Amino acid sequence: MFPLEALNREFYVRDPEIVAKELLGKRLVRKLNEIFLEGIIVETEAYYGLDDPASRAYHGIKNYNKPMWKEPGRTFIYNVHKYWMLNIVAHKRNKIGAVLIRAIEPTKGIEVMKRNRHIQNEFNLTNGPGKLTLALRIDKNLNGAPVISSKNEIFILNNKMEREIGSSHRIGVRKDLDIKLRFFIKGNKFVSK
Repeated sequence: MFPLEALNREFYVRDPEIVAKELLGKRLVRKLNEIFLEGIIVETEAYYGLDDPASRAYHGIKNYNKPMWKEPGRTFIYNVHKYWMLNIVAHKRNKIGAVLIRAIEPTKGIEVMKRNRHIQNEFNLTNGPGKLTLALRIDKNLNGAPVISSKNEIFILNNKMEREIGSSHRIGVRKDLDIKLRFFIKGNKFVSK
């Protein structure tokens, strides 16, 4: 059905910073009944484990953050200010980490996404982590779901595209690490503001 293959587990068994950069330009697909909603990942943030003050793993393992300790290549979904945040677990073996998907450029199922968000402005549809989960109808029911097969409800397809990557410190965190861990495709209109 899809000309490209879903990214395999080994793609995610690496440093979250590397995975966050390399996810840019890949295609996020959400299967909703028989409808496919799709977009190009244009913005991500990398998070580490117990030594990262902005990470959901910073205060240790809790019931809601258990997916971060599990094998890479699955979702980690949590709630912030009534919005669901879509993360993909990514870390080296015996480490902890995840990548937040901050924004996508919608490419398929746009009218369904607009109905899900109750808006018409395409540029404001998925340009933020809470906006994209609303548009794609992603919530805690998908927490821990694998993303490594196109048979799943949510998956990421390998996609090669030319892109120039920008970086900054992560958005909306009180304490951040000294390195820039937010990555985005420069010049893309769907990057969050």
